[in-house]
Amino acid sequence: MARLMLQNLSMDLLRTFLRVIDTHSFTRTAELIGRTQSAVTLQIQRLEEHVNAALFVRDARNLKLTPQGEMLAEYAQRILALNDEAVAAMRGLTVAGRVRLGAPHEYTASLLPDFLGKFAQSQPNVMLEVTSDLSKNLLERQQNGEFDLIIALHSDDGGSAGGKRIFVEPLVWISSLDHACEAQNPVPLVLAPAPCIYRYRMLQTLKAQERPCRISYLSSSYNAIMAAVRAGLGVTAVARSTVPSYARLISEHQGLPALGQVDVRLHRINNSPDDGAIAYLEQYIADSFANVGLRPRDPSTRMAFGQGLIQD
Repeated sequence: MARLMLQNLSMDLLRTFLRVIDTHSFTRTAELIGRTQSAVTLQIQRLEEHVNAALFVRDARNLKLTPQGEMLAEYAQRILALNDEAVAAMRGLTVAGRVRLGAPHEYTASLLPDFLGKFAQSQPNVMLEVTSDLSKNLLERQQNGEFDLIIALHSDDGGSAGGKRIFVEPLVWISSLDHACEAQNPVPLVLAPAPCIYRYRMLQTLKAQERPCRISYLSSSYNAIMAAVRAGLGVTAVARSTVPSYARLISEHQGLPALGQVDVRLHRINNSPDDGAIAYLEQYIADSFANVGLRPRDPSTRMAFGQGLIQD
């Protein structure tokens, strides 16, 4: 009986694969990992050779995962998470202290509980103080010495953002599962007050498309905004990785324009001490975001995901 020849998957190739999914682009992935676009393309080709399967369906403009690609994306996240956990455990890296972390509401309600839960298990001697607010408010408060580390969203409309870019988020429209608010004219919007990046992007994008809109609900509370969307008061925008299970993605062909992307950046206060706990959490968060794939969370998300990723 012939023995099955197994191959070891490269961690670097898997990380690049997930980055391409996250950024929707070979070019943006190359920028993030400090390589050329051709090098990223070659890495994906090597990974496809290793698994003997095409991972993306390519045409002139679109890049989308094949069924084999979706399967590998799920395995890649699990493999990398276990690898990183094993490395940390074997190195016996332990730190202690207090870290004051600021983050946008949507991340403290979605991704961060999982990230920080695993961090707390590996580093039980670190006390975390987590505060939620709008990104611009967090950055201003950090200048007053309120935080050691901040996760902040930055618009991609130019300018010096500062911080370290760790992730690129597509912004998406969402609505209630039971209401087609996007079909209304003017389209009802559920917004946060200024200086919310989502608010600015929604209003500017609709204005550029000359799409009539009205503010149907305004709140500074993330939970209140999500409750309003769930109840059918209107549509709003969120980072794609934070789409809740009770919301429905609205694609461009359903009448609302694309919202573009935002950068997720980590900011560490310049005069903070070289504290081991802060440095370790900073790297842990960056690695955790790097391993975030776009695995669909519900059928409506899967449908939108399959429509294609922009390749530039």
